[in-house]
Amino acid sequence: MQFEQELKMNFLIMNGAGNRFAIFDARGERDFALSPERVKAMAAPGSSTMGEKGADQVIVLRDAKSADADMFMEIWNQKGFEVDACGNATRCAAWLYFRDHDREKMVLQTNDGLLTCWPAGDNRIAVDMGPPKLEWDQIPLQEPMHTHHIDVKVGPIDDPVLSNPGAVSMGNPHCVFFVDDFDKAKPDRVGPMIEFHPLFPDQANVGFARIDGPDRIRLKVWERGVGMTLACGTGACAAVVAAVRQNRTRREVNVTVDGGELHIKWRVGDDHVIMTGPVELEYERGA
Repeated sequence: MQFEQELKMNFLIMNGAGNRFAIFDARGERDFALSPERVKAMAAPGSSTMGEKGADQVIVLRDAKSADADMFMEIWNQKGFEVDACGNATRCAAWLYFRDHDREKMVLQTNDGLLTCWPAGDNRIAVDMGPPKLEWDQIPLQEPMHTHHIDVKVGPIDDPVLSNPGAVSMGNPHCVFFVDDFDKAKPDRVGPMIEFHPLFPDQANVGFARIDGPDRIRLKVWERGVGMTLACGTGACAAVVAAVRQNRTRREVNVTVDGGELHIKWRVGDDHVIMTGPVELEYERGA
């Protein structure tokens, strides 16, 4: 029955700076649902649906649940867990909406709240990600502490390889280390260790940020429930916020990820983070 439902849906494969998504457009379909088992099977690399690359997330677009929103986005990660935020998927969903509607702005609803989006050039979308959450219980952390620097170290206690990361929530928890050498930092090995660190009760996305200038960051991200990813929109936002809080960069930064580049601005005044970046439509099957 589930496969029959899927075949009746508009189905797309899109990516935002390389962050890849399977997208079901279920607007107007109240009964459509995905099981965690189906999400895992579909998203896995080598699946018949997504091919060798697989999907970082599976997205379901639904009718808005609020009168203030134009559309609702349901987000499932590769391991079959529903999550609250995904910046790159937000841009893809907004791009689909603008393709069908002649509007200057739209509001996308997620489990974390409402996100205002607008076109920003050819196949580029800007998203107001709202203000970052910076209190320990908002991220959340297991115990009270300042979040500019948190007490997490990798390596010998007296000479750690990594230390003093910043903690930020952009609708999902992030731990951001600042590094000089990715080979030495070993994101693919350290990422899973920190994802399940006891300090993070909801697990964590783990960023490894190299400061290349006051307005440039090179970023690699271990995404919770996914692993190493070509891009993480909320991770890029979190990296800039953490860098500003540690006096490492300005508030407007170009963040280069493995799959492309994102422009992040942490506004003064309302503290909102604006993320701008590319989207790409790889495949579309109409209903």
